[in-house]
Amino acid sequence: MIESRSQITVRYAETDMMGIVYHGSYLPWFEVGRTILLKECGIVYRELEALGYRLPVIELGTKFFKPALYDDTVTVITRLKERPLLRIRLDYEVRRGDELLVTGFTAHTFINKAGDPVRPPAQYTNRMRELFRTK
Repeated sequence: MIESRSQITVRYAETDMMGIVYHGSYLPWFEVGRTILLKECGIVYRELEALGYRLPVIELGTKFFKPALYDDTVTVITRLKERPLLRIRLDYEVRRGDELLVTGFTAHTFINKAGDPVRPPAQYTNRMRELFRTK
């Protein structure tokens, strides 16, 4: 399993009139966590895109326990639990300190610029094999 942590301070624009984080605001936070986890693994989204690959979300889910509030500092914990093959699934927790606020997941697949499903590039496959061999 690979894990990454990202700190986010809740911006006013991410809240509703009650000062509670709008449910749709969590998805960009998942993206932050996903991007940082992959970058820490040596896989940079920008480089994948330059090679002609895209990683669209094909499935997602969230479960809300407690709300985040304006100006809270939250931690997005992103986990890659299994070595991905053609698809990649990431799991997320959003916490305020030790308090669990939200859990979620996203699933992605590789496509080319035309939107056709493709196999991941060799550099990605090789890196995932290395990471999961040593973990």
